Amino acid sequence: MKTPRATERSLVAMVALAGTGAGLGLLVGQPGWGAAAGLLLFALLQLRQLLRLQRWLGSRDLHAPEGFGAWQPVFDALERRRKMDRQRRKRLLVALESFRDAARALPDGLIAIDEGNEIHWFNKSAKRLLGLRYPADVGQRLDHLVRAPAFVRWIASGTFDEPLIDQPAPEDERVRLLYRLIAYRPGLRMLIVRDVSNLMRLEQVRRDFVANVSHELRTPLTVIAGYLEAIEPEELHDFAPLFVEMREQSRRMSHIVEDLLTLSRLEAQSAPRDEPVAICPMLDRIQRDADALSQGQHTIELCCDASFDIVGSGKDLHSAFSNLVINAVRYTPAGGRIRLHYEPHGEGAAFSVIDTGQGIPAQHLPRLTERFYRVSNSRSRDSGGTGLGLAIVKHVLNAHGARLEIESTIGKGSTFRCVFPTSRLAPGAAP
Repeated sequence: MKTPRATERSLVAMVALAGTGAGLGLLVGQPGWGAAAGLLLFALLQLRQLLRLQRWLGSRDLHAPEGFGAWQPVFDALERRRKMDRQRRKRLLVALESFRDAARALPDGLIAIDEGNEIHWFNKSAKRLLGLRYPADVGQRLDHLVRAPAFVRWIASGTFDEPLIDQPAPEDERVRLLYRLIAYRPGLRMLIVRDVSNLMRLEQVRRDFVANVSHELRTPLTVIAGYLEAIEPEELHDFAPLFVEMREQSRRMSHIVEDLLTLSRLEAQSAPRDEPVAICPMLDRIQRDADALSQGQHTIELCCDASFDIVGSGKDLHSAFSNLVINAVRYTPAGGRIRLHYEPHGEGAAFSVIDTGQGIPAQHLPRLTERFYRVSNSRSRDSGGTGLGLAIVKHVLNAHGARLEIESTIGKGSTFRCVFPTSRLAPGAAP
């Protein structure tokens, strides 16, 4: 190999210098001093090579200086390593520039911020959507530049599981934005800003369409249902079963229209009324309605803590709670038990509906609050459900800053829990 041969040449050179020095020293009667002088010369040559190596490592020159002996393979290896490092650095710079170009070209705004919300970097779309200036705004706090109250509260909360949706852009309120925050490195987060104006307009068109169609269907359905109610099935003889089915389907269609109108109203309102709602009297009425619907086929129990009420819309809360209770009655077999609990839960309060029904498979739980989503189409039709009850519950709870928790075990039953935060609680009247 090259390195051992170079090392051998260095040893030979050292011995030769020492021998030459000893020979010259012998002429003057000092062979030891002569050998020492030869070794010193060899050491000085090695030091010279070290100094040349040091100067080269401090320079940008790719080509290493010429060496002798064992130094030449060292210089060659370092030169190859420096060339490889330079090529690797060029590839990394090209890749980094490619990523930066891709980030600049994205239609979504990207803003890199730290835990103190100070801006480290942003792309062109962020400049356009939020009105940021480069480089003046780099190092500034983002919540000092975007002063929308909802955005400031959201980014200060520190909980970013849910995005901030439908917020006006600082430069143009007609542009609606969606904010999402993602942690990508320790201490650093990426804020994604997306223009959702078209989606919001399409969603508004959908809501208006559903509301208008439902409103237009209400009158003819009312007329048809009225005529069907006025006719006695016994007068139709062989057609009596068909007539009864028509009457049931007209009632079901009327219920669907009413639920669609309720959903449209909930979507249209900006915020619920903030007034204390006495929950226990409301649940007492809902229990009586459930008993009437059950016709004695179920055991319905109510346990209510009257020491605190909920601030919100009594009409909307009644709609949400009654939908949960009616679902429990419809989907719990005869002889089952239904418990209604209103009690403290964590730092807030919760209304729970616990039944002993058939249970719901786990794969269906995430989609239960979708409109018209059914675990079993035949079972839903038989029970008279519209498929909109849980969608209404979700909208009401979202408007009140609450959440819906669903737990279910096949063959044992289900629990639907409405959890309200402390900010929605108010002292209740004595029972």
